[in-house]
Amino acid sequence: MNMLIAVLAIHCYMATSAFSAPLEGYSGDSFMAETGVLVEDPQFYDIGRKSRALIDKVILAVPETHKSCIHAETLTLNSPDEHIKLQFMATKIGIPSAPTIKALSNDYPLENVLRHMLQGLQQQKDLLLAASQHLAATDRVTEMQRDLRDLLIMIRKMLKIVQTESKQEPTPAHLELKVSGQYEAQVAMHLTLVQLQAFGQDVIRSLRNIVQPSLALDAM
Repeated sequence: MNMLIAVLAIHCYMATSAFSAPLEGYSGDSFMAETGVLVEDPQFYDIGRKSRALIDKVILAVPETHKSCIHAETLTLNSPDEHIKLQFMATKIGIPSAPTIKALSNDYPLENVLRHMLQGLQQQKDLLLAASQHLAATDRVTEMQRDLRDLLIMIRKMLKIVQTESKQEPTPAHLELKVSGQYEAQVAMHLTLVQLQAFGQDVIRSLRNIVQPSLALDAM
């Protein structure tokens, strides 16, 4: 009986330790070292969960949005070979690459993750606007632009909570795509949605890693 109690005690200790362990490769500040969470403010995680739900909505809307404004049969989503062939047109049209969101670490802290997330989402929103100016407007494109606007507001709030000092946010550069003809206009929108889909998946992964430790805070 005593042996059974001892075994159960060891399992409980191991489960508690694993539950509150900080993200691998990131030690963070003393609060995280003690609790296993990144940020003390519960509002940060509430906004993070809402942000993840919204970027999920954006990504799920990409196929129908693509269908609503892309009518060239050769432009299809989820076709890596076709996407590679169109890369030269992306350069010609003037579509910039999305920034990279690296894994959270001591060398790449939470503030950097959120800042690059913010920059990338702003770029995707600007690209969507620039590409839509060369095509007939659709309700789905307009709704996606609104969702990206709301998502940017949320990420800014998260960044404001964690940043150590206030920094001036760079003014978004005006994007003007070099489009000639209806086919290039559709290529521009196609490449924009493909890039948004890929970058959005990076945002989802990052938000999942950021929000997940909040479970430890909820249990405290």
